[in-house]
Amino acid sequence: MQTRDIKKIQKELENHDALMQCAGEFNMVGDPTRLKICYLLCRHKELSVGEIADIISVSISAVSHTLKKLQEADIVENRRDFRNVYYQLKKTPFVKMLKGRLNT
Repeated sequence: MQTRDIKKIQKELENHDALMQCAGEFNMVGDPTRLKICYLLCRHKELSVGEIADIISVSISAVSHTLKKLQEADIVENRRDFRNVYYQLKKTPFVKMLKGRLNT
């Protein structure tokens, strides 16, 4: 992903009020970092760990740890493509509700 694309995607996260309101409504994604990751995955079919880390300016280690929690909660799933691991939201009723809320 090119730097100009990252900057464009970062602008999508600027609606801080909407993110914080949604954080209060959903306990599992109540953490702002988890919520940002879910928001990104609602808007983009799949992203790699490195892309997510670059977009939200968090370490790859922290993103991996957060994605592990989301995976344990049955919110995300992954696929490996050589060295890269790509994540996407699972198709569950909770995720459907989450997408409906975050895509507004």
